[in-house]
Amino acid sequence: MGTAGKAALRSRLLQARRAIADDVRAAEAQALTEHLSALTTGTGTVCAYVPVGAEPGAIAMLDVLSRRNLRVLLPVARTTSDDVPLPLRWGEYRPGRLVAARFGLLEPPEPWLPASALGQAGAVLVPALAVDRHGVRLGRGGGFYDRSLALAAPEAPLIAVVRDEEVLDELPCEPHDVRMTHALTPGTGVTSLGAGMTRAT
Repeated sequence: MGTAGKAALRSRLLQARRAIADDVRAAEAQALTEHLSALTTGTGTVCAYVPVGAEPGAIAMLDVLSRRNLRVLLPVARTTSDDVPLPLRWGEYRPGRLVAARFGLLEPPEPWLPASALGQAGAVLVPALAVDRHGVRLGRGGGFYDRSLALAAPEAPLIAVVRDEEVLDELPCEPHDVRMTHALTPGTGVTSLGAGMTRAT
């Protein structure tokens, strides 16, 4: 599948998400929040993100992690002066203190940590439009996570957060892709992906 095919697939997936009724979206967000209890235990750091628009989930997911004495880091997306995506920086989540940012995102205010802070995480929740059973992830095409995920600790689960219908049999894989090790969906919770433990770098 070439660039045009991936763009068409992204468009179809986004349209399907936008067509989900509000009550279904809310129920799925609640289910995702409840499934996070299976994600990790004890203390440590989790890298997550703030769902925006039609993305599955809700800020309540971050609150659940925070209440479990986990340090929650959120991405800060920036580009060069000529609009080339940079590796994500990270800021600590504080309830009620998110600020509006580019691309319609919400992010923590400064101070921010360098891109290498991703390596401190014991688990990474990753936004995705779809993921396949081999761990290949389809993002929005911005390239921020492509430039960042290789910095994750080798043992850290990389967990794509998607709807159940967005776990597909196969997606196109490119050399720079870092494979997901797990998917988190409303219906099945956290599940392992077949070849996800072998990361493509």
